[in-house]
Amino acid sequence: MYSPIPVLNELKDLYDSTGDYLADGFELSDYDDKSRFPQELDDPEFLSRLIPFAQANGSGSTYAIWRADDATEPIVVFGDEGGEHVIARDFTDFLRLLGFDAEIMVDHDSAYYYRAEDDDHSGSHELFVEWLRGRGLTPSEDPDAVVAAAQEAHGDRFRAWITPFYERIGWA
Repeated sequence: MYSPIPVLNELKDLYDSTGDYLADGFELSDYDDKSRFPQELDDPEFLSRLIPFAQANGSGSTYAIWRADDATEPIVVFGDEGGEHVIARDFTDFLRLLGFDAEIMVDHDSAYYYRAEDDDHSGSHELFVEWLRGRGLTPSEDPDAVVAAAQEAHGDRFRAWITPFYERIGWA
């Protein structure tokens, strides 16, 4: 079993069965591989609340589940050159973002998805869309709205939670 999250296990099975990307820049990594975070971020309280599970783009940004509390688990992204943002209120929203089929762009101020109209879809995109539909989901047509809703719901709380860890290591 890849993870204790059934839909993530199903995604892993689909991912492993294809020979191509499900979504641009998305690659599942070892579930809860804490080495995806910089060595300085070794505080046990920090690490216990974040579960990295995938590479987010070709430059090495990381998707993680933020265990905000026992019932709330938004998806966050950590940029490879800085910036960390809540991008999905839950795993369902995250899957819909992946369905948009674009690499996430992350900087200190924002995280967003962009795909030009003439960009080709990833090799296994249609298979992934079919998989989503089989779960009653459709790809997001407006990823900015999904990210904005996640920021509205959890952004301030995430910033308040992460800032003390960054202050301790001199990153704030």
